Amino acid sequence: MYKVTRGIVLRETKYKESDKILTVLTQNEGKMTVLARGARGKKSKIGAASQLMAYSDMTMFERAGKWMMTDASTIELFEGTQKDIESFALGTYFLELTEFVSDEDSPNPEILSLLLNTLYVLSREMRSKALIKAVFELRMMCLSGFAPMLERCEICGKYDEKNAFLYIHGGTLRCADHSKGELSCMPLCKDSLAAMRYIVNAESRKIFSFQLSKEAEKRLSEVCEAYVYAQLERRFKTLDFYKSIQLLSTEK
Repeated sequence: MYKVTRGIVLRETKYKESDKILTVLTQNEGKMTVLARGARGKKSKIGAASQLMAYSDMTMFERAGKWMMTDASTIELFEGTQKDIESFALGTYFLELTEFVSDEDSPNPEILSLLLNTLYVLSREMRSKALIKAVFELRMMCLSGFAPMLERCEICGKYDEKNAFLYIHGGTLRCADHSKGELSCMPLCKDSLAAMRYIVNAESRKIFSFQLSKEAEKRLSEVCEAYVYAQLERRFKTLDFYKSIQLLSTEK
């Protein structure tokens, strides 16, 4: 049986002499494992579509419950992420996080759209990397069922934008009084809290349509990263690599 769908390569693994096994997030089928036979060959017609971050129209053939890519036409390769290792490392983190929260045979067009939109912004350097990363992380948590509640303190109902804290394990807001002594509460300034509320509620095509000061951006980035870790209880090797690259860049 043949199937035609659009999808983006989340992971590639070398297989045999010239093949690849791909993890692909597709538009119609959700996450799929696909064999790309001969993809590593110099003259392969599916070579470009078999690389990380390649978004393509794919033709697949099923045999004995396994899928094989037989043809593909690339739509977007996000070539801007290849300009420097930091951008590429951040892009691969987005892929790994997407793979972790996606399910086999369960399409989620919003998750696919978020990933494509984020890689587009990253590849064209339309926002700072810290802001892109924070937006992606928080919005992905929302699409995965972990949307935080950001209206007012969960304990007393106090509404204080200037002294708010995010309780990262519960995904709730707390005031200064009810965050004392709680190590899982991270401080938010007025602007970073406003940004979180915007990311949670904005239309998907407008999630990057805001700017922050460097200080507020840094706080937003730290909180969103910690929130992902607290909710998923998992470290991502690609994120560790990205941060190591950042550290080297800072030391130069």
